[in-house]
This record gives sequence, structure tokens and C-alpha cells, in this order.
Amino acid sequence: MPKGYVIARVTVTNPEAYAEYAKGATEAIRQYGGRPLVRGGAYEALQGEARPRNVVIEFDSVEQARTYYNSPEYQAAKAKRDGACVGEFVLVEGA
Repeated sequence: MPKGYVIARVTVTNPEAYAEYAKGATEAIRQYGGRPLVRGGAYEALQGEARPRNVVIEFDSVEQARTYYNSPEYQAAKAKRDGACVGEFVLVEGA
């Protein structure tokens, strides 16, 4: 079964609100079996537009990643993120 990856590229516009989101998201990631592979850190734009915060979270399956994202716990955290950043969040099937 292919793994599932939640990938986010984010520009934080309200650091305090985003920090509250991150606390709730971290707990939901743990609860739903996610493993953060990348969470912030140095980055280099190789081509195209880059964002300063990049996150990759690995799950055992695409369905597990989708369950995490749609969970009440993550959605509560996500409500704190709304208006605190600009970004893209995608679910990708991996190897």
C-alpha cells in the first residue's frame, strides 16, 4: 500500500496565531500516526516561487493522511490557521 504525504508550503502572516495552530496540528499528527519528515528549516528556491515554511508529513497510507486532515482534531487546529498564513496544502501518494 502506498504511503501518503501531506505537503505544505506556507508563508506565515500571523506568527502568534500560527503557533497556536502548530500546537494543535502537532497533537493531531501524533494521534493519527503521522511522522514529520520536514518541518521548517533552511530552504533554497531552485525554480519558481518558494515559501519560507515547508512541511512534509508521512503517513502509512493515503487514507490515513486523509483521515488525519479531515479529523475533528486537525480541523480545530486548522481553524486557528485560517487568516494566519498563505499557503498550499496537498495530499500526495508516495512509494
